[in-house]
Amino acid sequence: MIKNLFPIIPRIENDGIVLDRITQKDAEDLKDFVSSSAVYEYEPTFLFEKKYDDVTYVIDHLYDECLESSLILGIYVDDKFAGIAEFYGFSDRIHKVSIGFRLSEKYWSRGIGTRAVKAMIDYLETQTNIEIIQASTLPENNRSARVLEKLGFTLVVKNSDEDWGFGGLTPTDKWIL
Repeated sequence: MIKNLFPIIPRIENDGIVLDRITQKDAEDLKDFVSSSAVYEYEPTFLFEKKYDDVTYVIDHLYDECLESSLILGIYVDDKFAGIAEFYGFSDRIHKVSIGFRLSEKYWSRGIGTRAVKAMIDYLETQTNIEIIQASTLPENNRSARVLEKLGFTLVVKNSDEDWGFGGLTPTDKWIL
């Protein structure tokens, strides 16, 4: 079992979904993804993949900047980039991590979000010492809330003001597994 969550960048395979390192071969798909207003309609204001204008720079620095307390992996379906899975807010001291996902529009309503989150949970429960898995959704994001409900998450706080690291407080719903 891996004690520290990020000693390596894992490749996670489960139920037709692969979560893996994002590479330069994904640059065009990531550029389309980041430029989609629909993808980010119910997302917080600050996300690493939107931090820089050049997605090739984002990819080159993704695993330099993010391995302290977070990890971003691509979600792949049939070897095609379908979105992003993220482990963030890692605390080794209390064995906690938060998870999230974002999908390209063409992959919505196909069960991919549910399968990706299930793969993340399975990895955390079998390969790490994580005991608390948390997720946050914006209150209007009913689709993501439904994914969490299906996988056994419990809504523990509704409309909590959260600092997403940029631009003030954002009301979010907090979920725990």
